[in-house]
Amino acid sequence: MTNKYLLLAFTALSVAVFTNGKSFGKDGDEKAKPKYNVLFIAVDDLNTDLGAYGNTFVKSPNIDRLAKRGVKFDRAYTQFPLCSPSRSSLLTGQRPDVTKIYELQTHFRKNLPDIVTLPQLFKNNNYYSARVGKIYHYGVPGQIGTDGLDDPQSWDHKVNPKGRDKTEESLVKNLTPDRGLGSALAWRATEGTDEEQTDGMVATEAIKIMTEKKDEPFFLAVGFYRPHSPYVAPKKYFDQYPLDKIPLPKEAENDLDDIPEAALFTKPPHWGLDEAKRREALRAYYATISFMDAQVGRLIDAVDKLKLTGNTIIVLWSDHGYNVGQHGQWMKQSLFENSARVPLIISVPGGTKGKASGRTVELLDIYPTLAELCGLDPKQSLQGKSLTPLLKNPNAIWDKSAYTQVRRGEIFGRSVRTERFRYTEWDHGKAGVELYDHQKDPEEFTNLAKDNNFIITANEMAALLKKGYPVVE
Repeated sequence: MTNKYLLLAFTALSVAVFTNGKSFGKDGDEKAKPKYNVLFIAVDDLNTDLGAYGNTFVKSPNIDRLAKRGVKFDRAYTQFPLCSPSRSSLLTGQRPDVTKIYELQTHFRKNLPDIVTLPQLFKNNNYYSARVGKIYHYGVPGQIGTDGLDDPQSWDHKVNPKGRDKTEESLVKNLTPDRGLGSALAWRATEGTDEEQTDGMVATEAIKIMTEKKDEPFFLAVGFYRPHSPYVAPKKYFDQYPLDKIPLPKEAENDLDDIPEAALFTKPPHWGLDEAKRREALRAYYATISFMDAQVGRLIDAVDKLKLTGNTIIVLWSDHGYNVGQHGQWMKQSLFENSARVPLIISVPGGTKGKASGRTVELLDIYPTLAELCGLDPKQSLQGKSLTPLLKNPNAIWDKSAYTQVRRGEIFGRSVRTERFRYTEWDHGKAGVELYDHQKDPEEFTNLAKDNNFIITANEMAALLKKGYPVVE
């Protein structure tokens, strides 16, 4: 066979494997054993302040390294910027208006008792399915070391580490003492090693499982706790960020004048903290990003050392973004870009490497993507769309918008994002409307909803929003 035909044959085989995740014998018969392992890395409260996403200040060398091994999605969005609603949506493949999870107390199986979750799909197809750390929701730091709202049907094995960040919780400094630690701007620079922290233990336990199961197919979900508050990490990570060098987000005078009251989560702006304390909080947030990033690096190194690189898909995602002072807002629970947008990186063996996709995608798309890559049939309707076309060609034609919602008391805010615009309605528009042109205004300083020059755009976006939310509360 000539080199030309050898190349064609190899290409055809690669496409077949990449498309359905199955290997073939000499006679073309499908083998029963799935082709790929999945290393499923969840990060709690991580925004896109990462080197790979263009932030030159934050040190994230290992996530940046992962981005060079796969496709980085520049416009990926959460369905609900709060831990449990977001995770319930991603892991069931259903939007929040189907799961009916809008808060942190209700388990999704109360509303969807028979749903097959993403890890359960792999478990049902002879994968070893294991969880280390936070995948389904439980409160941080209060429920560290417990099962929280875990789903036992999803796993063959689970591990709930608890490190010195939890046992030394009383030593944390709270800059907003009227708020509980899980929703406070609070931090601690600790002594000791990475491995003594909960996230260090998560990495250690995950590596142990990969080592033990390297010869059989596995779905390993690894859930890191940082940078969720309180921002706790070894002191060496804080030392990487001199306090006087911390860059605060740009703010515009009278910025809030054209923003609906319902859009604001942090009241008063910055919870009243002065610039010095905001730098203190942001330094701690960035330190915990770098600490978590180091643990991601340990996982990547283990994949390579165990010679699993050629048959392991790696997915890294955050449950939602995070405001760090934009519009005076902190944390999540808003529909501004910094809260709705998430990092999402997918690395497939033999697939596209080091490329970015600017298409609008959703966390909801992860479930159908992994099912297709591994040739598994969910046998149920999923509301996301497989990203495999974008994993092959990050600039492929794509007609999907991204939808994010949040609840404010008894009303909802619902938002749709296209590659250029973000459009948001609060209480179906009765409590306010927002329209931002990200081509000219990426920081969302100018609300164009009442601008006569954008009437057609606003109407088109309103129709798009309605299309994405057929279920009305």
